Amino acid sequence: MRSILMLCVLSSLVLAEFESDLQLKLILAEPGDTIQLDSGLFPILGTLSMEGKQDIVIKGTGMNGSILDFSTQVEGAQGLSITNCKNITLEDFSVQDAKGDAIKCQYTDGITFRRVKAQWLGGPRSINGAYGLYPVQCENVLVEHCVAIAASDAGIYVGQSKNIIVRFSEAFDNVAGIEIENSTLADVYGNNVHGNTGGILVFDLPDLVVKEGHQVRIFDNIIKDNNLDNFAPEGNIVGKVPSGTGIMIMATEMVEVFENTIIDNKTAGTAIVSYFITEEETKDSQYNPYTSSIYIHDNIYRRNSQIPTLDHDIGLLLFFHFFRDIPDIIYDGMPDPSHISNNGLIPNARRLCIADNVDANYLNLELSKNFNSWYSPFFADFNTDANECNCTLEPLPEVILKIDH
Repeated sequence: MRSILMLCVLSSLVLAEFESDLQLKLILAEPGDTIQLDSGLFPILGTLSMEGKQDIVIKGTGMNGSILDFSTQVEGAQGLSITNCKNITLEDFSVQDAKGDAIKCQYTDGITFRRVKAQWLGGPRSINGAYGLYPVQCENVLVEHCVAIAASDAGIYVGQSKNIIVRFSEAFDNVAGIEIENSTLADVYGNNVHGNTGGILVFDLPDLVVKEGHQVRIFDNIIKDNNLDNFAPEGNIVGKVPSGTGIMIMATEMVEVFENTIIDNKTAGTAIVSYFITEEETKDSQYNPYTSSIYIHDNIYRRNSQIPTLDHDIGLLLFFHFFRDIPDIIYDGMPDPSHISNNGLIPNARRLCIADNVDANYLNLELSKNFNSWYSPFFADFNTDANECNCTLEPLPEVILKIDH
């Protein structure tokens, strides 16, 4: 018995030493250093942080080899926090069960997440941290070959940032699999996004420092079975996303969605909506709540006949009108009035254009006309003629990152 007790004490001392040693390395790191994480499961009690560093690599032995476990965390809001840095690479390790966000990176130019996993082992729960991989107010962001599981907001979230690539990654059991928010110049491709509430979200939200996100390309992704019940904590805007949403584009402009395979998302394969769909008020006078210049083309849509979510007003409305055969592409019909000319037309470059998709049915909710009272949409004759969006836009340019490593 005494030997077992001694072994437990020694083990605790070794693990405490690991945490303090790692934090010291983060503090003392010099440009060009690689901080190596050993193989093993390492309980961490407080947020690990690095600030004001340049040209640093934090590298483990694999996302299933080096595991930072925050399940007993008693201090801090994040697992790993990186602030005011330049050219930082995180690769080959996992962060699990963080009290808040798993890995938050802010005010950093050049941040790479490569073969990094963020997860909450208890599965989808509202008490989980909001974000898995969370670069915000950064430039030159690369997320590749990563995994994000069970975040109560977004598994992979890039917010208020510029020059972004998210590729070859997997996100499941999150409220949002991948979210690009208030960001400019983003390519999201080659990802497997499945089993979330919403697969890929492109949002602009009010009351944020960085506004007017635009130029986002979503292509060559598999977006399948995103039918998880929404488990976001009360009050989160992502809690407004209906279960069964493949792609949602909200209140942003210049978005191109192409060559994706969008399968069995029960409520909407792709939704293009204004901020008004949230029924939230905003006093942000600089905020534009409308979408414009959206191009949806050359995607494959497949959807087995199934009931949309009945836990959301839009789902109930769709069920009432279409039962189990819900249209694949749903537009709320709220064009930006600043782009409507005197003759009532929208310039081609500012339109919603839909072209050359496979097995894609269309629905225009015409929000301003059909939602004057709570009961009016149930008696509306919605527009399902896709010819009104039969047009093309100029393809958006490829994102080129400026990363020195």
